[in-house]
Amino acid sequence: MKTFCGRANPTTGAMEWLEEAEDYDYHQEIARSRYADMLHDKDRNVKYYQGIRAAVGRVKERGERAIVLDIGTGTGLLSMMAASAGADFCYAIEVFKPMANAAVKIVEKNGFSDKIKVINKHSTEVTVGPDGDMECRANILVTELFDTELIGEGALPSYEHAHKYLVQEGCEAVPHRATVYVQLVESKRMWSWNKLFPVHVKAEDGEKIIVPPSEMENCPGVPSVCDIQLNQMPSSDFTALTDVMTMFSVDFSKPVQSASTSYRVQLEPVKSGKAQILLSWWDIDMDPSGTINCTMAPYWVNPTSALQWRDHWMQCVYFLPKEEPVLQGEELHLTACRDEYSVWYKLQKAREEEDKADARVESPVCRCHAHLLWNRPRFGELNDQNRTHQYIESLRKVLNTDSVCLCISDGSLLPVLAHYLGAKQVFKANHLEDKIKIIEARPELLKPSHLEDKKVSVLVGEPFFSTSLLPWHNLYFWYARTAVSSHLTSNVTVLPQSASLHMMIVEFQDLWRIRSPCGICEGFDVRTMDDMIKDSLNFRESKEAEPHPLWEYPCKSLSDPREVLTFDFRKTVPQHCLSTEGSVNILRKGRSHGAVLWMEYHLADDISISTGLMQISNEKGNCEWNPHCKQAVYFFSSVIESETLSDPGAVTYAMNFDTKTGEIAMDFKL
Repeated sequence: MKTFCGRANPTTGAMEWLEEAEDYDYHQEIARSRYADMLHDKDRNVKYYQGIRAAVGRVKERGERAIVLDIGTGTGLLSMMAASAGADFCYAIEVFKPMANAAVKIVEKNGFSDKIKVINKHSTEVTVGPDGDMECRANILVTELFDTELIGEGALPSYEHAHKYLVQEGCEAVPHRATVYVQLVESKRMWSWNKLFPVHVKAEDGEKIIVPPSEMENCPGVPSVCDIQLNQMPSSDFTALTDVMTMFSVDFSKPVQSASTSYRVQLEPVKSGKAQILLSWWDIDMDPSGTINCTMAPYWVNPTSALQWRDHWMQCVYFLPKEEPVLQGEELHLTACRDEYSVWYKLQKAREEEDKADARVESPVCRCHAHLLWNRPRFGELNDQNRTHQYIESLRKVLNTDSVCLCISDGSLLPVLAHYLGAKQVFKANHLEDKIKIIEARPELLKPSHLEDKKVSVLVGEPFFSTSLLPWHNLYFWYARTAVSSHLTSNVTVLPQSASLHMMIVEFQDLWRIRSPCGICEGFDVRTMDDMIKDSLNFRESKEAEPHPLWEYPCKSLSDPREVLTFDFRKTVPQHCLSTEGSVNILRKGRSHGAVLWMEYHLADDISISTGLMQISNEKGNCEWNPHCKQAVYFFSSVIESETLSDPGAVTYAMNFDTKTGEIAMDFKL
């Protein structure tokens, strides 16, 4: 059976209906899943195993049969740990059918079919009783339902239901408890992901300052957490204003409430500064005494202990509704509010407190629309002074007082810059009163009347479009430029004048794990899962690149960067495909995990903007990446065998840009 999937083509802008096999969604889910990453998380697996052994031991010491309920079993790993630790029976619940089927095979392969029953249901639909899914209530509750924010995957409602209907009172729970920690910091870098900073423009008639409107300045933003690899944030990029504090704990062995609630702590800054950001993470105790602990704490919290890399659990960045100056030693109150799935924070001075001690803090709602239009990296990009300066310099070279300028980009500052730099008329496709006109029409529907019957002499774009996932999706600018050709003067200036696609072969420090088979995990054979991921990748994904923000995922270059395709925006999109092939020499020893691809935009003869590599910082080949963009990563399937090249060789490549679909097909051979 086939299904038709509608999607807007991010590169060409066209709405397309694609015929997909009916299990397309399922393959997407598996291919993009984090199962491999979890199975490679040695620290998590060892601690769960220790906690499960201890819990089974405590139940057996009481002379009871150990009946385990494992919610969200995935591969069945935690149930197999329980069975091998001596549990009498395990009920393993998995709602995702392909995963439940895999768990049945894995359990069978490891010889536990008589001890483990896989139930393909949501835990809230499981029945207990002689004719039910479970014969009796369990006395050991094992789960791994957590995300970076702890509760974002619905852990609380699942626990609440399980305690009411599926487990005995006073049951053992692994993990036994979770604790959330916070630290108040000042960070210009992270705050730049949340607020638009003033922009300074040196114009003919002196310096102009573009100041964001007050509703943007005073907007509390959106409640969604920003989850990142805080271990890649250098200590020079933030100042800790308080020590690390415990915000709240949840005891999973007792009935859990999922209803909205709040927690309050008193804190005293250890340093004066601007309170802007709360950094947060959690840990889980696998046993009641807290001796078996698995923590997400970043590097500065326990500087002596080794860090476990993981991508399925990271750390949280929360933005306070507004910046608050705080003084060392003054008394502050921090309130954490949560609903079933998310957490948000409010900071108050102790003296404000007395007036409205009981006020519930509502979840923040964006009133300025900017937080809905721009994601965190986009705010960072718009606040990047060096980048803005390069656009200003380029615009200055091409604009004059007669310029009629059309800007094609999403939520861009370019029209405002063009106006301040002296353009006579600026049109923005998709408020400076009479000087900038916003056209609410798609490029292909542009009419002369939209442009007041003027011809465009300068066409500009960053280019940036909010629908873009991969670096080359912003080539939509080229298609838009082609669509508006009839409205351009014969000697139109296009900025950027061209773009190029670049690539480089790299070895990742850790990111390779998300695509690497696990084989044997804590003594259990999970190769069925490896095969399943591999099949789903081969279904489509492994022939494609995927987006990753590489500033969070260190890698070293094994080859020089190579320009592979160029796109000339001064001309319209050609009818024929753009193809290239060649080879790059491997210059450093290492594992060739994959190729990284990015775009560069050539604004003027000597000014270019890279969305990828900024520099290779040393002889070892460590790379510095543009922190505001995701780069494209094409994992080589042979990483799967992780060949270490003893004599560095070469990688051959073939690329084909299909101008009809806007897709880039690529192939690499080691």
